[in-house]
Amino acid sequence: MAVSCGARGAALPDLQQNQTPIHTPLNRAAVALIPPGYHFARPGELTVAISAQNSPPLALLADDNQTRIGSDPDIARLLADSLGLKLNLVPVSWENWPLGISSGRYDVALVNIAVTEQRKQKYDFASYRTDSLAFSVRKNSPITRISKAKDIAGLKVVVGSGTNQERILLGWNQQNINWHLPPATPVYLTDDAADNLALLSGRVDVIFGPQAAATYKAALTGQTRVAGTGPVQAVVAATTQKGNKLVFAVQEALNGALRNGTYQQVMNRWGLQDEEITHSQVNPPGITY
Repeated sequence: MAVSCGARGAALPDLQQNQTPIHTPLNRAAVALIPPGYHFARPGELTVAISAQNSPPLALLADDNQTRIGSDPDIARLLADSLGLKLNLVPVSWENWPLGISSGRYDVALVNIAVTEQRKQKYDFASYRTDSLAFSVRKNSPITRISKAKDIAGLKVVVGSGTNQERILLGWNQQNINWHLPPATPVYLTDDAADNLALLSGRVDVIFGPQAAATYKAALTGQTRVAGTGPVQAVVAATTQKGNKLVFAVQEALNGALRNGTYQQVMNRWGLQDEEITHSQVNPPGITY
């Protein structure tokens, strides 16, 4: 039986069926855009950093507890196929992708990275999804709605260090301080299981993170609900080293998958139709703080 997935009303993804890879044809135009003399992190392979955190539908472990599945691994496979390369997925923590991209350890990072004007100074981006942020609370929480700074005054809120949601939370805290209201307490935890345990046990009041993951979790367990969305919508992008020009090959690979429909297959099977793009852009306008 299908389970309703949040406000969209879509069914939860079929995790067993979604373990079957979606492939896309070689894109010769994308291959031609690989920069002359570019050295891949591993010869003949596209090394892609993805989130090590269990955050369905974006990234999670398959039944074997080893294989990485989710929308980001699927997008990574489309990139590798398009470029005629073998896919090398590397699970990383959020804190580690920037150094890995800058040092050339990874060719591309797909870690739900939102484009900001500040990040564009250090990395190049090819957009592949839109993204909203959401506030998750316990199903029986007295918190009914979070839409503005006053709504989080005095609460304990789980956020990721160095993320857009942290920047938003800290900005709202400053507003509350100016209004003589108690600021929220940011809580930094290491993984999804710790987040859930803290929320359900009452040690924290709110988790502030990607809407796709929040909606999925609420539908899957019935123990949480989305109490509101963040004040900005971001563009999520495949991230490459600044100036090495690989981003143009990545952009064409994404646009080729958009043209042949394999991109839409990926987004549809993970329930992310609302976050689809119509074409990939290089270094699109980013969030400004």
